[in-house]
Amino acid sequence: MAAATEGVSVERLKSHPVSLVEVIRARAVIGQFLKPTPLIRYEGLSQVIGADVYVKHENHNPSGSFKIRGGVNLLHHLKYQGAAGVVTFSTGNHGLSIATASAWLGLPAVVVVPEASNPAKTRAIRETGAELIEAGRTFEEAGAVVEELCARRGYYYAHPANEPHLINGVGTGFLEVIEELPDVDVVIVPIGAGSEAAAAITTLHTIRPEIQILAVQAASSPAAFLSWEAKAILSAPNKTFAGGFATGQAYELPFSIYRDGLAGFVTLSEEELYSGIGLAFYYTHNMLEAAGASTLMATLKIRDRLKGKRVVLQMSGCNASPDEVSRAVTRPEFSRGYGDVCE
Repeated sequence: MAAATEGVSVERLKSHPVSLVEVIRARAVIGQFLKPTPLIRYEGLSQVIGADVYVKHENHNPSGSFKIRGGVNLLHHLKYQGAAGVVTFSTGNHGLSIATASAWLGLPAVVVVPEASNPAKTRAIRETGAELIEAGRTFEEAGAVVEELCARRGYYYAHPANEPHLINGVGTGFLEVIEELPDVDVVIVPIGAGSEAAAAITTLHTIRPEIQILAVQAASSPAAFLSWEAKAILSAPNKTFAGGFATGQAYELPFSIYRDGLAGFVTLSEEELYSGIGLAFYYTHNMLEAAGASTLMATLKIRDRLKGKRVVLQMSGCNASPDEVSRAVTRPEFSRGYGDVCE
């Protein structure tokens, strides 16, 4: 890998600390490119859940997801170190964040995605000017081609999970949460590769360790849940349609943080994921992708646990495919106002 990262200290980047101090430093970088996203209390959701329910609208970021925060922070450091370019693999949102940040900072980017990926995300990646390569059927199979590309191009390999600067950048969103709502009791986040959960734990628990942080994952792609349950990194079947959840294993750096930092997990069926998209539209008038909307459905499943608490739901992304949207809004409960789901 030395030839693939000429001029860049890979060891320095990969071993950088993940901490609240580094999150605060990342905010100075990210503030040059991004505005804080809204944190909104929704009366309808609050009444249904029996709690004060707030939504953190990371879907309002320029790339449509929370991941742009990490992309900007990492690309800033790569630019500073004189990187020739960057290669990564993704199911979509991470790749879009790297591609967008690369365009803003003037570095070439190559993004490898699985074949038949979400067309809304692949189109957006191409629109940044990044090179898009479709390879393999899964997240992990797409990742298998990245090292060879890095060696051939002389670019930095930006791993979608094991990058401290990504996690520190994502943590800036949780700084916004606790500054605006310092007495928050519970924060619920989706989890795929794990950077969002790791960032929430790093930021929030350093300030207020008593905050409960819960994770949501697709039951058909449960690698993070099974790893957390076993306290060991595991692989698992990866069959969900929801790109933000479509990982078949846990990853070392985020897992080392969420292994003991999460207060619990909620897993959702594929049908529940579609219901979550509809619920997000019905209650917040935002059209989200399945992983981004999953926290709403998860909140309904565990509402007895949340009664009387101040709860923040992370809306992590809005880059839904046309098929996701179509299936969500044509479900019977959508036209009925989700009364059956919320009973």
